[in-house]
Amino acid sequence: MASQIITIIGVLLGAITSFIATTLAERAKFRQGMATRWDERKLDTYVEYVACVKEASRAARRALEARERGEDPSEALVEMETLEARRSVLFEGLVLLAEDTAASAAARANERLWAMIRCAREPAATSAARRTELGSALIEALNTLHRAARSDLAINRPSLSGR
Repeated sequence: MASQIITIIGVLLGAITSFIATTLAERAKFRQGMATRWDERKLDTYVEYVACVKEASRAARRALEARERGEDPSEALVEMETLEARRSVLFEGLVLLAEDTAASAAARANERLWAMIRCAREPAATSAARRTELGSALIEALNTLHRAARSDLAINRPSLSGR
């Protein structure tokens, strides 16, 4: 009788241990799957946001160049305003998904882009040198965002300036 009780206890301990191990493994698998899913969403959000900022800055530049050539900048300005509206929506998604450092870097990129947009809306108030400075400031802000996004996504990549 004692040997049967010991056997039953052994079977129960084995079953409980198996259940706990399987449950822990499934939870870890689920967490990993969720982390991967969110990282994919973050990456897509970062890429869309940065692409939109670049497109809006190009549209602003085209508007300025059209004015300098004495052409009508309205098409480029309409595109710029459309892209700015899209950038605003993308930024909200970025803020929801990104770490604080990346969200702050994106906010600085917004500020640099807005300076370029103001310049495109009112070009007489800005010199060519200032426009070049604004473009460089936007590039620097985007590079900072790239570094923050790589950190957020745990992508270890040497910086381009380190080459």
